[in-house]
Amino acid sequence: MSDSDLISLYSGRILELAANVPLTGRLSAPDASARRRSPVCGSSITVDLVLKDGRVSEYAQEVRACALGQASAAILGQMVIGRSPAELTALRDAVADMLRSGGDGPDAPFDLYRVLIPAREFRNRHASILLALEAAAEAAEIAGSKDP
Repeated sequence: MSDSDLISLYSGRILELAANVPLTGRLSAPDASARRRSPVCGSSITVDLVLKDGRVSEYAQEVRACALGQASAAILGQMVIGRSPAELTALRDAVADMLRSGGDGPDAPFDLYRVLIPAREFRNRHASILLALEAAAEAAEIAGSKDP
């Protein structure tokens, strides 16, 4: 990896997001929790959430990840409230496609994830970027299966 590759990967916007992860911590009474860990880099994210009327009404995340994982968690934290389990699953799949297959990335309101397009070339970073999305989608699915 050259210096210019690193500069494009760790842009100022990605570092700004990584430094400002919202909704951190844990919920005292979540409907569901999920934890994901990347065996490649050791990054991990634990997500707690509450669903009300089929939508995320409360959310918290404990993030121990590299800057890219933190940036992804920050983007998700800005938009997760009010989302359905199906939206979170679709978002996870769109970001994975963006990274792995060169897709355009998610549409609005999730298009901020496109800031992570430079990570396409760094497959070893994909798992960390997807951690928050995978954990949120799993927790939402679990909570949704309990929702009356």
